[in-house]
Amino acid sequence: MKEIQRILSFARRAVDDYKMIEPNDRIAVGISGGKDSLTLLTALAELRRFYPIPYTLCGITVDMGFKGSDFSPVAAYCEKLGVEYRVVQSDIAEIIFNIRKEKNPCSLCANMRRGALHAAAKEMGCSRVALGHHFDDVVDTFMLNLFFEGRIGCFSPVTYLSNTRLHLIRPLLYAQEKDILYYVRHAELPIIESLCPENHATERENMKNLLKELEIKYKGLRHRLFGAICRGEIDGFKPAGQKLRTYDNE
Repeated sequence: MKEIQRILSFARRAVDDYKMIEPNDRIAVGISGGKDSLTLLTALAELRRFYPIPYTLCGITVDMGFKGSDFSPVAAYCEKLGVEYRVVQSDIAEIIFNIRKEKNPCSLCANMRRGALHAAAKEMGCSRVALGHHFDDVVDTFMLNLFFEGRIGCFSPVTYLSNTRLHLIRPLLYAQEKDILYYVRHAELPIIESLCPENHATERENMKNLLKELEIKYKGLRHRLFGAICRGEIDGFKPAGQKLRTYDNE
């Protein structure tokens, strides 16, 4: 499908630059049902057809337990792609919102979902877990850490978890959100709307909006921030140099 080609070019460059895949890896794609994770799933499913390093894929969704959740469209899409798929049932929503009544639930929720995802990946014989974080997420996370924790830091392109012996990889880190949105508008993806009551009511969403406002006044700000992260080699990032500027001008 031609619509995925631009996303594929970003994904392959990230995989190559950071050596995200090794021969005969089994990679679990964390699938929330949103645009980013489904775009990542599609890209990795397409990439495996011609990438010189062989690997296999599976998809994992952690069902938070919200009433009305239905991931059957995702299951059908995975079958179409030839990707094994598993839904992990959980009571995360019940614990966070009804039992603990968390006022700031996002951090605990993320930790619980990660734990369930990693456990399922190990059960399915995976060596790597692919996450759908993209270019904008890199910048947003960097700024959130600076604003709220007073530290220079971000997630890493590749992270090794010694306790589970899993590598976390982020193949979409060169793809901007606008690239993903363009792809989604031209593809038939079974996007599942989040049922979380905190959806779009987070500090991350506030930071995205702030950066959008700043970008209007200081055009190219996000790219300069991303470039600074790469040049500073923050948390495993590498200088992107001309390659990134080439993407900007396409």
